[in-house]
Amino acid sequence: MNLVERAWVVPADHPAFAGHFPGRPILPGVVLLDEALRAARELAPGPSAWSIPQAKFLQPVLPGEHLLLCLSALATAGYAFEFRRADAIVASGQLRPLRE
Repeated sequence: MNLVERAWVVPADHPAFAGHFPGRPILPGVVLLDEALRAARELAPGPSAWSIPQAKFLQPVLPGEHLLLCLSALATAGYAFEFRRADAIVASGQLRPLRE
């Protein structure tokens, strides 16, 4: 069961597109990770640090694309995430809070 389902339109003017790559802009995976972490922090605001033990980037993400972020609870602490475009998964992985 998804705890979070959030639509996100990739801003065509996102600063990460500058130089990545000239003539064919592709969103760096770190931007997707940042969006997933932002959603995880809203669900669990306590941890100040998170690990990303697994991340897969399956398809390139282009400016202006419409994505759906889905976050679901893992059996152990943390969340699984997926970014979907239409019926395709473009990225997936896991986020785990670090003990302090």
